[in-house]
Order: sequence, then C-alpha cells, then structure tokens
Amino acid sequence: MIENILTKVPILGKSVDERFLDHRRRSMSLAGIVSLLVAGGLFEYRVFFKHVISWDLMAVIASFAVVKLSTMAWYKFKH
Repeated sequence: MIENILTKVPILGKSVDERFLDHRRRSMSLAGIVSLLVAGGLFEYRVFFKHVISWDLMAVIASFAVVKLSTMAWYKFKH
C-alpha cells in the first residue's frame, strides 16, 4: 500500500522502488534496536550506579517490547 502512495508523488515516483523501501525498513529496524539498547544501558546505569529507578526509561523499553511483539504476532497471523 505504501508503495502505491509514494510512487504517485511526482518528485519521488521514479526513485521509490522495492530496494528503497527495503533499505528504509532495515534502517528503521536498526534504529529501533539501537534506541532500545541505549535506553536499556541508561536504565541499568541509573539503577546500578545512582540507585534510582527511572520509570520513564522503563516505559520506553516496555513500549518497544509491546510494539515489537504485537507486530510480530500480527504478521504471523495475517500472512
């Protein structure tokens, strides 16, 4: 569906293809995983060295897990 929308944009029409969308998917996945690792590292640093539990970082980690697992389940049951 998104391929159809992006290919209809006059400026992007010729440059958007399957390779572009695959690179975008991979880069977003890598960015999400790196963000999770940074949030987890910062959470552990604050717990072990400052003895403070950062609930905001825990919420970020939990939301990543919920979104990742729910999309995995959705793709499994849809396809």
